[in-house]
Parts: sequence; C-alpha cells; structure tokens
Amino acid sequence: MPPAASQSTPLDAAIALQRAGRGAEALAHYRRLRPKYPKDFRLLHLGGTVLLQLGQAAEAAEWLESAARVNPRMGATQMCLALALAQCDRRDAAAARFREAIKLDAGNVEVWTNYALFLLNGGQAVEALEALERAVKLKPDVAAPLRLLGRVLLALARPVEALARQDRAVALAPKVADAHTARAQALYGCHRIDEARVEFERALALDPGDFQAASYRLMTLHYLDDLSREQIAEEHRAFGRRCPSPAGLKLEGVAGRDPAKRLRVAFLSPDLRTHSVAFFLEPLLEHLPKAEIEIVLYHDHFCRDETSARLRSRAEIWREFGGRDDAWVERMVRADAPDVLVDVAGHTGFNRQSLLARRLAPVQVTYLGYPDTTGVRAMDFRFTDEWADPTGEADGLHTERLVRFSPTAWCYQPPRSAPAVVVPPCVHGAAPVFGSFNNFSKLSPATLRLWARLLEAVPGAKLLLKGQEADSVVARRAAEAGIAPDRLDILPPTTGLAEHLATYARIDVALDPLPYHGTTTTCEALWMGRPVVTLAGDRHVRRVGVSLLSAAGQADCIATTPEDYVARAAALVGDPAGLAARSAGLRARMTAGPLLDHAGQARRFADALRACWLSGNDPHATA
Repeated sequence: MPPAASQSTPLDAAIALQRAGRGAEALAHYRRLRPKYPKDFRLLHLGGTVLLQLGQAAEAAEWLESAARVNPRMGATQMCLALALAQCDRRDAAAARFREAIKLDAGNVEVWTNYALFLLNGGQAVEALEALERAVKLKPDVAAPLRLLGRVLLALARPVEALARQDRAVALAPKVADAHTARAQALYGCHRIDEARVEFERALALDPGDFQAASYRLMTLHYLDDLSREQIAEEHRAFGRRCPSPAGLKLEGVAGRDPAKRLRVAFLSPDLRTHSVAFFLEPLLEHLPKAEIEIVLYHDHFCRDETSARLRSRAEIWREFGGRDDAWVERMVRADAPDVLVDVAGHTGFNRQSLLARRLAPVQVTYLGYPDTTGVRAMDFRFTDEWADPTGEADGLHTERLVRFSPTAWCYQPPRSAPAVVVPPCVHGAAPVFGSFNNFSKLSPATLRLWARLLEAVPGAKLLLKGQEADSVVARRAAEAGIAPDRLDILPPTTGLAEHLATYARIDVALDPLPYHGTTTTCEALWMGRPVVTLAGDRHVRRVGVSLLSAAGQADCIATTPEDYVARAAALVGDPAGLAARSAGLRARMTAGPLLDHAGQARRFADALRACWLSGNDPHATA
C-alpha cells in the first residue's frame, strides 16, 4: 500500500539533504535506495547530479545513463550526462548528449550556456559564441550567460564588445563577485588599467577568497607608474599569505637523492599554443637533454593549435587542464609525481597560483611567464638573470630564491616566417619614424609623455603604433600627452605573423615602453633589424630590456634617464649611415649571443633544475 500523501519517503529525505547542500549524505541515501528502486528515474537523475557536484564524474555518467534509458525525453538529464561525459574526456559522446538536450529543451538557457562552456573548453570559441548568443536572446536579463559571452568575446580579441556585455552583467548582478571580475578583465583588455584594478578590488570586497581576481589585480599593478617596487613586493607577499596551504610545505628532505636520476620535470602553462611565451619555451624544450630530463607538459587553456602540436611532440606526457577545476588538476599532478614543477604563468591569466600554494611537487620553480615574484610560499625558486634582477638589489623583493642560471633568462626562437631585413626608411631620406608594437596596455601616461618629448626633439619625426582593438583609447591618451594627431599613426592588428613582422620595415627605431618593458616585441624588432631604445629601471619588469639588449650586443641603446632615452633615440636616426650598418648586422649579433644559443641555454637550464632538486625546497640551501 503506498504511503499517505502527508508522509515523507526515503527519497524525499535524500532530496532534502541535497537541497540543503549536504551532498555526501544525500548520496549515501541514494546509494542505499538504488538496489530497491533500480528504475526510479528521479532517484537515478538526482543521484547522478549529486555525484557530478561531488566531482565523481565516471560514476555520475553511469547513473545518468541509466536515468536516460528510463526517460530519454528529459533534456536536463541529457545535459547533466553531457557534463559528466565531458569531465571523463569522452567529448564525442558529450557533444551528442548536448545536441540531444538542445533538441529536447531548446528554450533552456542553462543547456545553451553549459554547451557553450563545453565548446569553449574544446577550443571552439566561435561556436561557443553562437550558443551564448542564443542563450542571451532567450533570457536577456540573466547575468550568467552574459558574463560568459563577454569572456568569449574577449578570447576572440573583441574587448570593446566584451565590456558592453560585462557592463550589462554587472548591472543585473551587482553583488556577484565574478561579475566584477569578468568586467575587470574586459577593462584590462580595453587597456583601461586603472579602472580594471578598481573593478578587481570591488570583486575582492565581495569575495576576499577570489584568488583569480586577486591574481589578475597583481598583474595590473605592473602597468602603473606610481607604485614603488617595495609596495608591489608587499602586495605579492600578501597574496601568498592569503593562499590556503597545507601545514607542512615540504614533502621530503634531500638526503639520499641520486644526483644522476633522470628527473621528471613538468611545465604548467596556459600558453602552450601560438603565444609569445612559446617563442621562448619551445627552443628550451627542443634542446633539453632527454637522457637526463623527462618532459611533462600541462596545457592549461582551451585553445590548441599547430604550436601546441609541436610542443606536444617534445613531451613524454601531455595533459589538457583547460576548464578543469583545481581539485581535478591536483589529482592529476600528484598522480604524475613530477620531481620539479615549473610554473610558466605567474599571475597572468589562467594561472593556478592558489593551487601551487599547496605544493604539488618536491621542488617548484617559476619562470618566464611573469615579471615578478609570485608571493607563494611554496614556490621555491625563480629563474632569472643578473641583468634583470641584480644580486642583492632584487633578492629582497622575492619570496622565492632567485636562480640566475644564464647571462640572459630568455631563449628566443625567431619565427621561420620572418621576412628579410630591409634598410630603415630614413636612410633614404624619409622623415624618421619611431615605432612600438607593444600591447597598448603598456603605453602608460609616462611612456607617451616621454615619446612626445622625443618627437619634439626630432622635428618632422612620426610615431607609429600597432596593436589591438580600442586604439581610440590610445589616440586620446597620446593627444593628452602632447602628441599631435598628424604625428601619430595607429595600425590595426595584422592577420599573420609574417605580415606583422613585415611592418617593421615602416619604422627606423623601436621604442621600449615604461614602466613595463617589452619582451617578444623587443626580440622581434631586433630580428627585423631595428634597434630598440630602453630605459633601465629599478625592478625586473623595468629591466627586461636591459637583459635583452645586453645579450644582443646593444648595450649602447640602454638609457639611464628620460633625457638619455631621448638623446639616444634621436642620435640613432640622426646618423643614417650608422643606423643602416647597425640594422644590417643585428641578426648576426643576436645569433652570436646567448639569446639564440638554444643548446647552451637548455644545458644551463637543465643544470639549474638539477641543482634546485638536489638542494630540495630549502630556501637557504645552495642551488
């Protein structure tokens, strides 16, 4: 006889626990009930959703597949099953289930939003955009799909459109921290750095535990003119203090370690794709001694391309982390058990600093991707060089121990598609053209005022900038800095790398911005036969140009004061014959130096990794 309507059933008790957020207890009830009611759709569906929430994707898929067999017409079940299958890396099966969910429940915004996230994590940003536009059209006043739509537009290099969506999302959900984080990222993409920092701080006021917002905020600080190096160092230390970490940061001592052991070295990066970081990482990976080092690559981004394929061929283990939560990533890394984990992100986008604070390997190193300390106490070493981080002066600004492993910390791979060097235009009598192809976010007010002084010192000279969307922001700021519109040209982005590099033929001398120096752009300009003038500063982010130019035999282009910067740049275009000779010889000078000594740099890098491993994670040990 069925129970009276007023009585609760065992299933109702489990549902109540699930609604109360007590998922583990609810699951225990569902598991006890399943043998008795093996074809109860609600039990199977709800049990599967709890398993999915608890991160047990494989078992969730089994429960949800059973639910779908009982009731194949329920779109929500198909969607949850698709999510579980995606987490199990069964992407083809997941895609089929998403399509079924859409067919059954095309008016469900949640289905379209989850499908879009699935597409984005699979590197299908354009398709994700189409799905999100459907979701927003269905429910224009729901904030979540708007936020994701803005993030996809930002990934597609459409920051102005992204910001418009994030403005709307914040208006709909002003108390949601992630809405402010997403808007801050869009502001950052529009080169509105001061506003981005404020917006990140709004997000953190709502959710102090939002480590991604905290990390992004740290990145913005390097673009500002008015913060001392000690202030920025303390901001990073404060981040590290907030990160949750296990009671013991050390996994093991160094006693008994075999100095000849083949080390398993894992590199964690969101940039194992066509990205500036790959230009410097790939030659190292290609030349690391394979008999001594087993390479593991963790790609932490949804985008995969031909560069990813090349890098993958260098690794003995390759894993995709894009879109995965920290718990999943932690399980995978601990199962791989690397001897050394190299963080190649720092506080750039898609990083895992709060997870690295839990120490995932006996030795953790940060390198290349970020121009500063991480502040994370479990990060043992930071690889750099003496030019960028002078001994004594820089050490106290870092929570890591600095390892100056090479004359220069970078190992540059010139693009194979680079065109030949051409003679600078001013050599043939054209008016001098100074240029910068750096990220527009680096063109601080101080940078533009300095360049205005240079144009004043060289009558008739022009400034050529090339960059991203939102060039109207830069044009306005240039005018405010005193650069007349008729002396400024701003070019749109180019479609390919060869076309981008060919644009260097239009300038005579490249200018390094401040306070945030260029890296890839400096190397590209030098390779294309254009000298780069830089201003040496008091911290790594303001000394990258010092390292690169010293390594390329161009120390005479390193200025020590703003007046010196103007004088050196003006002198270069004032001596056309000397400029022509310098331009023609730059590739040879670079090739003869450490920047292009790929085998030597890899040897030095490998030796430094082994020294760090043998010394353990003791910051007072010798590495």
